[in-house]
Amino acid sequence: MMVIMKQGHSQQEIDDVLRRLEEVGLKGHTIVGVERTVVAVVGSIYPELGDELETMSGVGSTVRISVPHKLASREIKPEDTIVKVGSVEIGAGKTVIIAGPCAVESEEQIMETARAVKDAGANLLRGGAFKPRSSPYSFRGLGEEGLRLLAQASKETGLPFMTEVMSVREVDLVAKYADVLQIGTRNAQNFMLLEEVGRTGKPVLLKRGLASQIEDWLLAAEYILNIGNPNVILCERGIRTFETATRNTFDINAIPLVKQISHLPIVADPSHGTGKWTLVGPVSLAAIAAGADGVILEVHPNPDHALSDGAQSLNFRRFRELMEQARVVAEAVDRPLLSAATEPTPA
Repeated sequence: MMVIMKQGHSQQEIDDVLRRLEEVGLKGHTIVGVERTVVAVVGSIYPELGDELETMSGVGSTVRISVPHKLASREIKPEDTIVKVGSVEIGAGKTVIIAGPCAVESEEQIMETARAVKDAGANLLRGGAFKPRSSPYSFRGLGEEGLRLLAQASKETGLPFMTEVMSVREVDLVAKYADVLQIGTRNAQNFMLLEEVGRTGKPVLLKRGLASQIEDWLLAAEYILNIGNPNVILCERGIRTFETATRNTFDINAIPLVKQISHLPIVADPSHGTGKWTLVGPVSLAAIAAGADGVILEVHPNPDHALSDGAQSLNFRRFRELMEQARVVAEAVDRPLLSAATEPTPA
């Protein structure tokens, strides 16, 4: 249910609505939009509630919400949500580039990569310190040492960084270092983890599950939003289908569809979506043309010797070439690339 407040309402009137909702065992989320203020009501709503709330001072009307992902829906918030990561705004009409290695392997590797992607125009740095791998014998990351190296690279280059958190017990540790907490595809419906990262208040990049329908994906985002953290970035990274020619099937139409039904920003991950560096460029450009708010790319100084996902990683030259192509496409669809950071983060 939406409680739509009258123009000129007071904060006290909103507080009274929230208090009344608490009295009947419901939760209210205040969403201030450009043209209206709404209190989104979540919980088991009884039929008479709307009539009761409409008698309260400051309340204009109440409206039933037709979708299960209430807080992620444009019914609640017609305007796009902008997620701020330092000085970077995701969802503000410009195309954000997030780049870095699949996994942090060494100080030399992450520092060299961070400098290279910044020089080519990236806005955020990515890199894995904890890696979920299909085989327990594969390289699974450097752990906290990887987080320290990412923080070092971030400080030198001025690029905020994102990294994956895999379990509830690692949330506080990762949040101590990272600017954005990433939830990978394998944990996309790990609801306890979603709530825990939500409690940090930090931006969360939520990848689509391997076999998640769009509704599943938005309901996963709902867990974070319902905790009171509005800073959710969706990430289309391909889904598992019958096709085996590519690593996954990148669902390009999910991008404009999600933009129609949700106010949350959405970025594309063509590296995981295709699994082949030769396909990363074309799919990146298609995602930008389809309206993605950003692209997240795997970049490595020597992909042939990468400890993780080398086959889908771009080397520095190929990343620079893609950035030039991306700039042209982004301008053509009136979503220009966000200007790169020019100064390092203050110590």
